[in-house]
Amino acid sequence: MGTSYKNARFLIESRMRDAARGNPDALYDLGICYSTGASGVDIDLIEAHKFFNLAAVAGLDCAADARADIAEDMTAREISMAQAAARAWLGSMQRRAA
Repeated sequence: MGTSYKNARFLIESRMRDAARGNPDALYDLGICYSTGASGVDIDLIEAHKFFNLAAVAGLDCAADARADIAEDMTAREISMAQAAARAWLGSMQRRAA
């Protein structure tokens, strides 16, 4: 495993921890990673939409714009899957906080 791969993995894991704490910027960053394939992750528009959606709910207007942009390249079924994943993420965060 190369150093750049380890650094990319660390970045994703760090952003995931911050996202789990509800950090809107981390949620947005994960959306960017999944929509572009940055930091060594595979492009996954469902995951990207999920994270942009969560960041938008947290108040980031740029995330709502990014979500709308990638939705143009998604099917209705994929968008539905992304919305369900966002609801599941929110539910898991609420259970952790309780």
